[in-house]
Amino acid sequence: MLRKNTVENVLRAALSTGGDFAELFFEDADGLSLSMLDGRVENAAASRSYGAGVRILQGNRCVYACCSDTSERALVAAAKQAAAALSGVPFEGDFSFRTQGYAAHSPIVVAPSSVSHGKKIELMRQAHRVTKESSQEISQVAVRLLESSQRVLVANSEGLWGEDERVRTRAMVQAVASNGTEFQTGYVAPGYTMGFEVFSGTIDFCQLGREAARQAVTMLHAPECPSGFVPVVIDGGFGGVIFHEACGHALEATAVAKGNSVFCGKMGQKIAADCVTAVDDGTLAGQWGTLDMDDEGLPTQRNVLIENGVLKSYLIDRLGARRMGMKPTGSGRRQGYTFAPTSRMNNTFIAPGTDDEEEMIATMGEGLYAKNMGGGSVNPMTGEFNFAVSEGYWVRDGKILHPVRGATLIGKGADVIQKIDRVGPKMWLGTGMCGSLSGSVPTCVGQPRIRVQGITVGGKGGAL
Repeated sequence: MLRKNTVENVLRAALSTGGDFAELFFEDADGLSLSMLDGRVENAAASRSYGAGVRILQGNRCVYACCSDTSERALVAAAKQAAAALSGVPFEGDFSFRTQGYAAHSPIVVAPSSVSHGKKIELMRQAHRVTKESSQEISQVAVRLLESSQRVLVANSEGLWGEDERVRTRAMVQAVASNGTEFQTGYVAPGYTMGFEVFSGTIDFCQLGREAARQAVTMLHAPECPSGFVPVVIDGGFGGVIFHEACGHALEATAVAKGNSVFCGKMGQKIAADCVTAVDDGTLAGQWGTLDMDDEGLPTQRNVLIENGVLKSYLIDRLGARRMGMKPTGSGRRQGYTFAPTSRMNNTFIAPGTDDEEEMIATMGEGLYAKNMGGGSVNPMTGEFNFAVSEGYWVRDGKILHPVRGATLIGKGADVIQKIDRVGPKMWLGTGMCGSLSGSVPTCVGQPRIRVQGITVGGKGGAL
């Protein structure tokens, strides 16, 4: 970490031309990626990110500069370069740093760096073997293990001094099933803010392989999905990606403060069905998107975004707070020191309800049960989305008939959350990486099983 007198000199240089707030973000991060294809180690890549960034605010203006040289000379020069973009009265006061304390939401038991590559590779080989043996139709298996450790310091001209270390571990298995002419893929990739202890009960690498193989083989024998506007039941976990993409981003100050959100000016108004309560929580123990402090040095917190259908809060970073006249919500995040922070999600989910999961399907008539969601695209200005269903089942007369493939869900986030009429009692989370203005950051999405009264389903199996 940097010495306090060095940081003070950098912040003083940053405020030498009239800025009213300055912040230094220091990062020292390393990572490891192990990749295996069909039982052979294909790649073992180590990474390192080391540097610092200086941000200056003047009213609603923001200037940012960064460098990989963390000597006092280089950082002061970067601060002066950023400050040259502003003009005003120089800061002449003194800094009195106070070390901020944070709740430890994810204590690490076994540092990944303390475990040999050999032990990690043996876990991956076991996962490969189990996946391959799951079915004769599995033609290819890819296994990955990712780990990272990020040490950060945030200090600002208001006297905040915050330090944090974030350790994350993620396992991935992808299985390809083939009948000789067609191929289908299954993919499972959980991750946690935990050390290597994650493999002692939280992640079962072999079970991931079995699940990936099951998905691939199931979809290999599935007919094409029909198309039409039908009821859709969406399972929990990564099913929450629709809310994250189509609604969550529209609740970030990045969009709201600029008037680029469908939810602008709707605080306190009903924007979703009564059964919908949505939360972003950066404090969930061990979860992939959990942080003790955000990347502006503020403690993370539980933010209720929607409560019983009513909009209660946005996700707000420091600059967004200035523009909106509201308080920050511990939601300032960035990929690393080369990015200025913006408002971002952590662990975002639809909260548990009380509806029976089986009743949702039994009373839906004809429609789609989306067991697993894939990737997609969304227009953040309008909330219009298009998401692939990686594992789906067709339902008729309230009964699951057979799996279907090639299904896509097409709609508008603001419309979908008003058409949810069932929310199940069990919520679980899925793991992902979220990209936005401040880079790619680890996030969780989640929900219980939910039912939407009607979504346009795209498929090649013909119209209903």
